[in-house]
Amino acid sequence: MAEEDVVPKTFRALVESADRKFARVRDLPSYGRAQGQHYFQKVFKAYMRLWKYQQEHRPELVKAGLNRWEIGEIAGRIGQLYFGQYMRTSEARFLVEAYIFYEAILKRRYFEGCGVKDLRVRVKELRFYARFLLVSLILNRTEMVKVVVEKLRALIDDCKANFQETNFKEWKLLEQEILRFINIDTTFTIPSSRPFRYCAMLNCHPNSVPYVARFHAKKVLKFRDAILMSYHRNEVKFAELTLDVYRMLQCLEWEPSGSFYQKHPAEPKENGVAVDYSGASGLIDMNLAADMTDPALPPNPRKAILYRPSLTHLIAVSYKSC
Repeated sequence: MAEEDVVPKTFRALVESADRKFARVRDLPSYGRAQGQHYFQKVFKAYMRLWKYQQEHRPELVKAGLNRWEIGEIAGRIGQLYFGQYMRTSEARFLVEAYIFYEAILKRRYFEGCGVKDLRVRVKELRFYARFLLVSLILNRTEMVKVVVEKLRALIDDCKANFQETNFKEWKLLEQEILRFINIDTTFTIPSSRPFRYCAMLNCHPNSVPYVARFHAKKVLKFRDAILMSYHRNEVKFAELTLDVYRMLQCLEWEPSGSFYQKHPAEPKENGVAVDYSGASGLIDMNLAADMTDPALPPNPRKAILYRPSLTHLIAVSYKSC
């Protein structure tokens, strides 16, 4: 094997290995305790290894034909993994990490300039914008939501013009959903009002709990799990996140600000060794404290988000969440 072929072949092998691992966890349900946690650790490691390799050998890979959208796709997969972990654990640090990767993809324009004739890549870009919108919505990054909406709208119009034989009706409906969602949410939200999330600056601090507990004869219950769902038809929603569930989700979380940015030593462990998922964001040269968990505050309750579930599905989720 020629020396110049080693790097691209190694890169492709790492991509295939990471993609196989990703396929195992992509469709796992986002509810239940420790659901496939060992798989997620393996996938994170695979993508961190892949990301580091492409950084160290970027000139050789570009010379061999590596496209910028391929780098964006890798970063997007890492963002998906972080968002999936947030949905399973409700830990804000994972949501913030997902935002970091998606924002980096947008700012570095990994998908832009990939060529209008490649429909497959354009669909990847559409999916990226849809996922970034969901993360930005949950984090209340209003200005970024507006930016991404405009990007999505322009891309849909461009795709309709250049791929006239392809039906983009579903993407147009998605665009209409997010515009309606933003309009209704803005209309019924007072700009100067306090955030939906629990904020230590505006609410009683958890340190006051022991004093309250003295007035109770029995142990105070801890809120650890919640099932958020909606059954109404024609609700204001984006994808499968309805406006009411979106607001309830925030009401069950701490506001990620202030002391929440402090590093916290507790990390997920594998065979007794700490696993630091923030390494991936370090590889993308982002300087931000990945761990948003404040040890002085209680963790966010786990939340299972369901959209029009059947009775059997609801019972299954309730059982696995126990």
